[in-house]
Amino acid sequence: MLYRFCCKLKKKLKSCAHAKKKIVFYTYGDRKKQANAAYLIGSYAVMHLQKTPEEAYSLLVSQNAPYLPFRDASFGACMYNLNILDCLRAVHKALQFGWLDFTQFNVEEYEHYERAENGDFNWILPGKFLAFSSPHPKSKIENGYPLHAPEAYFPYFRKHNVTTIIRLNKKMYDSKRFTDVGFKHHDLFFVDGSTPNDSIVSRFLHICENADGVIAVHCKAGLGRTGTLIGCYLMKHFRLTAAEAIAWIRICRPGSVIGPQQNFVDEMQSSLWAEGELYRQKINEQENGSAKTAVAGILSGVEDISINGTNKSTSQRKTASQNHTEEEEEDCAGLTQGDKLRALKSKRQSRASTGSISLEENTVHTKSTSKSLSSEKRKRTRASLGSNRASSNSISKARAPLLR
Repeated sequence: MLYRFCCKLKKKLKSCAHAKKKIVFYTYGDRKKQANAAYLIGSYAVMHLQKTPEEAYSLLVSQNAPYLPFRDASFGACMYNLNILDCLRAVHKALQFGWLDFTQFNVEEYEHYERAENGDFNWILPGKFLAFSSPHPKSKIENGYPLHAPEAYFPYFRKHNVTTIIRLNKKMYDSKRFTDVGFKHHDLFFVDGSTPNDSIVSRFLHICENADGVIAVHCKAGLGRTGTLIGCYLMKHFRLTAAEAIAWIRICRPGSVIGPQQNFVDEMQSSLWAEGELYRQKINEQENGSAKTAVAGILSGVEDISINGTNKSTSQRKTASQNHTEEEEEDCAGLTQGDKLRALKSKRQSRASTGSISLEENTVHTKSTSKSLSSEKRKRTRASLGSNRASSNSISKARAPLLR
């Protein structure tokens, strides 16, 4: 939606027929629609008018009533609010780091692959993270939701340099179906709808920091657990705030990070920022020839700072996921939160028969996603991090965070 809105507005502004006219963008009295509209026009101002998020937001609120905050895709009471400024800051950071470039964006492919029958996956970071729904032992339709066997993903994954699979839900398929054909596969199970313990967060970060290619992460629906751990990576390595991380992940993959997972990401922000500072400091020392240890040693050495700031390799924080096994994941009706979210997503998408995941002759959501981040982009990222350090502080078919 954001892409189509920006294209339409840009076209009208450049049209000779509108050269002497003012363009009025309006919506109805529905406060949800007003918030969505404000996000769209505010993002346009950040992307195309070089406004800072704060400047764009001040224009939106100067003479208007407060906008409704955005919420998660859960079925319960709202536990965490995102406001429009959070979303605009996420867009701004994505521009700085090179994650968002509409000149390279393939909207047809994005809309194709986000559909359940075509794989249900989205890129979160071009060339680094792809989030997707869990594969199944065999391709079929279950409760109206198309399920895909691991083999259905192989052509796309190989074409776009996916080397590592991380599974966060219970074992629904044999991991050897990935490893036997050259993919690396890791299991980091924690219960659907819960938050990960520190050991899982540390292992996830370590795997991602050592992966050579793209990492494809999935839980049951590829939304809650998947978004939570990717959000931790964004905070550590790009110094995004928790709100910015959640907002960006939802912009890319609607419905991500759910219920208490939002508060968990928020609580992790300060410790992950500190851990990221130490990581970058040691990496810089090595690049300057001051450090003798290999990168792998640096990564493992970060463990002297635990996720929650105590001087231990792992913290003793208790979470629901530490006290449950895979067999306890389902509720009394045999349904998990992931099942309910997948059913809701499938219902809101128009029905189509299952087919091949492949989309011939198309590139990924951005044309750069089939490659790892270039050295030029890494330099730009480090420069952006340096300049930002001082100043850093359900499901709808509209792109999340436009979630109600």
